[in-house]
Amino acid sequence: MPKQENHLILIKHSLPEIVPSIPAKQWHLSATGRQRCDQLATQLKMYSPDVFITSDEPKAQETGQIVAKTLGTPCTTAHNLHEHDRNNEEYFPTKEQFEDRVALFFTRAQTLVFGQETADDAHARFVNAVSTAITQHPGRTVAIVAHGTVITLFVAHACGLQPFSLWRRLELPSFVVLTLPDLHLQTIVEGV
Repeated sequence: MPKQENHLILIKHSLPEIVPSIPAKQWHLSATGRQRCDQLATQLKMYSPDVFITSDEPKAQETGQIVAKTLGTPCTTAHNLHEHDRNNEEYFPTKEQFEDRVALFFTRAQTLVFGQETADDAHARFVNAVSTAITQHPGRTVAIVAHGTVITLFVAHACGLQPFSLWRRLELPSFVVLTLPDLHLQTIVEGV
């Protein structure tokens, strides 16, 4: 059956192996995270992605590579799809402490309150990277494997959603499907 329309699929990477002593941007997938990629591929197959583009963080690259290989689709890496830059932050000992900082980040989008870039700066960077990916693959369904905070910023702005509640809904992995070129929200798959 021929594809009826093209999509932008924003995929939050699968479950990493959490190593508090190293920055999250260096984390790799856990064994469970790799297994979840098979389920992710099954759910993404119906959208017939033409290309997977990942951030340069290992957990996103590994997610994209596993899923793309399963689907027989090319996979590349692109700059500026990385997570909100918070490399200067220590690992938070509790989920509640981390969520409090993320909530503040979303509510004070123009102010540097968490990490090394504001929500507005992270959003602008990610939008430019996504726009470049779409432009480089005209008339295609583009699947981008990235990270929860920047995906949330993109989708919340594009679709008028409340960012913190959306961010809390996105599990590891999860994905959001938007139509191209108009970026209308088609579906949110909160967890795979």
